[in-house]
Amino acid sequence: MIEKLALIGIGLIGSSIARGARQAGLAKTIAIATRREETLDEARELGLGDIYTTDAAEAVEGADLVILCSPVGTYEALARRIGPHLKPGAILSDVGSVKEHVVNVVGPHVPEGVHFVPGHPLAGTEHSGPAAGFAALFKNRWCVLTPPEGTDPEAVDKLAAFWRGLGSNVETMPAGHHDLVLAITSHVPHLVAYNIVGTVDDLEHATKSEVIKFSASGFRDFTRIAASDPVMWRDVFLTNRDAVLEMLGRFLEDLSVLQRAVRVGDGEALEELFTRTRAVRRSIIEAGQETAAPDFGRPHENGTSS
Repeated sequence: MIEKLALIGIGLIGSSIARGARQAGLAKTIAIATRREETLDEARELGLGDIYTTDAAEAVEGADLVILCSPVGTYEALARRIGPHLKPGAILSDVGSVKEHVVNVVGPHVPEGVHFVPGHPLAGTEHSGPAAGFAALFKNRWCVLTPPEGTDPEAVDKLAAFWRGLGSNVETMPAGHHDLVLAITSHVPHLVAYNIVGTVDDLEHATKSEVIKFSASGFRDFTRIAASDPVMWRDVFLTNRDAVLEMLGRFLEDLSVLQRAVRVGDGEALEELFTRTRAVRRSIIEAGQETAAPDFGRPHENGTSS
């Protein structure tokens, strides 16, 4: 058990950590800090913590584990603010979707004797805010840790044990490699979703109304992704631009090939691609990262839709 856990930010991820840690008995005391009083009041009403404050420095006093759960664009200022108040031996981590940027802007403000272990739980929904969290969010999902070279292995093990306690599978890798992998598995798909839904929003009113009315599962799923937190994703693309641009370039090259196949009526090329992509979907299901249940907006047996 962690004596004191401090969560800086209490949206979907922060509140899910708080709920999961409480449920699994991972922390004796949970301190919550967020800059907006109304958000703090909501967290208090939900009973997510034991200590509530709008001062991040106050929240981290005496904490054994501090996790930054706010948008990555806030990290540098937060690190500068809380750095002098972190106790020796404490572990400082985060939940940001990019990692090299986090290492670069947070690392310089971490005091000697504090263990800095960036992290990224690969879990989420399109909802945000303290009420959106739930304890099972991380169950059977991956959490990637990207400790800088020279980080105390014991601190990494402790943080890994914490995430496993929340139900996560844990992997470690270099920050740069993480950013490249996530650029294609998460960041570019979000960019594509935002673009497609934005295209519909730009259509003439009559056509747009019909698209909304007759949304099939493909477009509907794009809208789910495109409903994600705008501030969080703005910061993701601004702080992981190199990896995103590299993967976006590859995507556009492949899209050009696909465009040509459609133009010239190359059915063989289309079927070959669709066969390969179908196999990827099946491998994700086999890996336990998705359900094979059919989903057309209807609830599954567990009461949720995929």
